[in-house]
Amino acid sequence: MKKTTTYQALAALAAILIIVVYFLPMWHVALQSIQYPKSMYPRGIRIDFKYNGVYNGCKGEKERAELAQGQQGADCLGEMNAINHFIGMYHIVPGVNEDRTRQFPVYYVFDTKKDAKGQEIIDPKTNEPIRVNVTPKPLIVLDTIMHASPYIFAFFVLLVLLFMFTPKRKCVIPAIISALLPFYFLVVYIYYLYWYGHHLSMHGGGAFRGIKPFMPTVFGEGKVAQFTTQSYPYFGFILALLVTALIVIAIIVKRNNLKESR
Repeated sequence: MKKTTTYQALAALAAILIIVVYFLPMWHVALQSIQYPKSMYPRGIRIDFKYNGVYNGCKGEKERAELAQGQQGADCLGEMNAINHFIGMYHIVPGVNEDRTRQFPVYYVFDTKKDAKGQEIIDPKTNEPIRVNVTPKPLIVLDTIMHASPYIFAFFVLLVLLFMFTPKRKCVIPAIISALLPFYFLVVYIYYLYWYGHHLSMHGGGAFRGIKPFMPTVFGEGKVAQFTTQSYPYFGFILALLVTALIVIAIIVKRNNLKESR
């Protein structure tokens, strides 16, 4: 292979992997406790995180019969939300994994409209209290990012193609933007773990009133109430790191080629 095309081949492979990464789980979180025995939940109450949403991680496992969905296993995302609600957390934003049959997204939070005396205002048409959407803006922003993720990934691929086919040193910058792919996920993931852990009992939930705001485990094992948490990277994150490595090598090769061609 000629030197002038080596960086293009590396960049092309990176572009393909960027597309693959979009469809793969980046991280997974599992909860273990005595009420979820390994005989029923081999991997615990597990959820998988992708760029475009949060998904059930218990498909195909032999969980408790009352939670099972045919042959697909339990809805561990729903179970995780029930556990989170018990300690006062907001509902997990599922992104494109949202149930489209619902009138409102599942993570929305509503309150009732009240008058100056604090009494609920009744809608004369329905004879029910008027509801007001009080969903925190950070959750709406997260949902927006997840739904926009296909376009964001398309943009990353275009940046890599620009780097491939433009023989200018300045076009290294687009490649660097795409090379940061795994770190974008980490920034969003860590920020929202912090946000969820520091916004408890704000929606009427939270049986464990004694639980103080906390930082959920980012990597490794942790403990919340009687639950042991496990949080680890998954296949998508490993491939995203490979994208970073391929682009960095392609940048080095391209810069060397430019120096030799002077």
